[in-house]
Amino acid sequence: MIYQFKKHIPVIHKSSFVHKTASVIGNVEIGKNVYIGPGAAIRGDWGKIIIEDGCNVQENCTIHMFPGTTVILENSAHIGHGAIIHGAHIKRNSLIGMNAVIMDNVVIGEECIVGALSFVKEGSVIPNRKIVVGNPAKIIKDVTDEIINWKSEGTELYQKLPSECFESLKEVEPLRSKPKFEIPQPKNYFTLSKSKTNKK
Repeated sequence: MIYQFKKHIPVIHKSSFVHKTASVIGNVEIGKNVYIGPGAAIRGDWGKIIIEDGCNVQENCTIHMFPGTTVILENSAHIGHGAIIHGAHIKRNSLIGMNAVIMDNVVIGEECIVGALSFVKEGSVIPNRKIVVGNPAKIIKDVTDEIINWKSEGTELYQKLPSECFESLKEVEPLRSKPKFEIPQPKNYFTLSKSKTNKK
């Protein structure tokens, strides 16, 4: 659902996928290979939203702002299910965990990890490569190369997802009985803790 608001019409690169149950409104710019999941609300009515190349905004996320503000998601920002970004700037290759809330005038530095359910209060500035958790959120340690490599691998899956959706996603009638043979799905990415176990 793509909407004009006043004179503002969203600009979305043709390589990016926006699910039809997501809402993209007004002054919004979406770059290349971006995935916008079902139920996401990206409201550029009072201000501007810039979502750069390779980002993903997953199911039921909300992006909005106070009047006259610009929200920026830099390249490869990864916004987990149900997160809220309100008037903030998320820098390159950072991950915002599921149901986290990032408040106004917050700057999340490059390659940061914000934990699920965290609340980052208004005006916080998080330096590059920090792990932030809690309510209110606090920096607990640095992001290691191992962690950012794991994050980047997960984001790459989302960067491939738009083309996969264009190729194979379609509305269908449900099956009424289970097929005799199930189609296997690859196990090619794991939680960080399981990834560490698999490497041992």
